Amino acid sequence: MANSKRNSSDNRNAKGDRVVYSEFGNNVNSSATERAVPNLPPNQQNLKVQASRKGRKGKTVTIISGFQSNQETLTTLLKQLKNQCGAGGTLKDNEIEIQGEHKQKLLEILTQLGYKAKISGG
Repeated sequence: MANSKRNSSDNRNAKGDRVVYSEFGNNVNSSATERAVPNLPPNQQNLKVQASRKGRKGKTVTIISGFQSNQETLTTLLKQLKNQCGAGGTLKDNEIEIQGEHKQKLLEILTQLGYKAKISGG
């Protein structure tokens, strides 16, 4: 009767949580399932600079999209752009958002840094 009991440690993952269902096996090597992001040099990236007010209660935000860089590169660029514009900002889904309308200023800064950027929208 003691042998018919299940060993509870057989159904646990590395964190100690009980796994009920796992389609792809265990998640021990989660880095293998993550999407690789190419870290292209600035002159090979095509960026779009646009101003948006949607979903922000009327506040204007300048969005820079089209990056193909890793998170560390984007965070250092974000800090530099925020300092140049004198505004706040954030990084969401490989897009940089700078508070306020700074399309022309950001376009000049990005082209000086070697990025191929253009203004999108009206």
